[in-house]
Amino acid sequence: MLSLNLTNGRASELPFQYGEKLEFSLKWGFFPVGYAIMEVMPQGKYKGKDCLNLSFSVRTNKFADAFYKVRTSVESIVSQNFDRSLAYRKNQIEGGTIKQVEVVFDYSKGIAKYMENGEDERILEIPNPVFDPLAIAYLHRLNPMSQGLETVLPTCDGKRYREIVVRNGKSKNLSVPAGKFRVVPAVPEMKNLSGVFKKSPDGILQIWYSMDKRKIPVKISSKVVVGSFTAKLVKASGLKPLR
Repeated sequence: MLSLNLTNGRASELPFQYGEKLEFSLKWGFFPVGYAIMEVMPQGKYKGKDCLNLSFSVRTNKFADAFYKVRTSVESIVSQNFDRSLAYRKNQIEGGTIKQVEVVFDYSKGIAKYMENGEDERILEIPNPVFDPLAIAYLHRLNPMSQGLETVLPTCDGKRYREIVVRNGKSKNLSVPAGKFRVVPAVPEMKNLSGVFKKSPDGILQIWYSMDKRKIPVKISSKVVVGSFTAKLVKASGLKPLR
């Protein structure tokens, strides 16, 4: 089992780059319900240092808005060489839930500071390093996409810390609107994941990553509190060249 496969300061070895944009169509069962976008934003700075800004947004269409409206955006700020999360922000509108969350990871003090809807900070002790819920989707791309591989991802949303075990399944060919890919599914162990993400009691989450050097998420399937959904890659732009 691998614990982490970090770049040890070599940002050029990351399988993604500034400007990568992945666009997904969303379905609940057979019904199209919206779209999602994952993006590596242009190079930025955090507290004076170069960093990576990751963005995720999801929006439901008019059909889905009638029974479960979603307008959620998430931002993850990670060190430039991707060895730890620095901050995490979420603006969440999902059904009756409206929430603004900000988390700051202070490694000099070994704590995460969590603030929700502008209320007083909550403090959580953390090890070094940790990665927020969005960053781990990219962190897994640093590891080999090998069948049967198990990795441990140190994950923190500001309220809880968990070591998430992720197991790779069997490779297969997969067709999505963006094209045909050779992929391997990554399946997190839900008993640990439940502390960081909402899920249904028998929830399942799978992410199919391409087996090329980019290791892009091609399909996401999950059973969550509101039912089962599937996200399929429709368009990928700004990808790192294959060499």
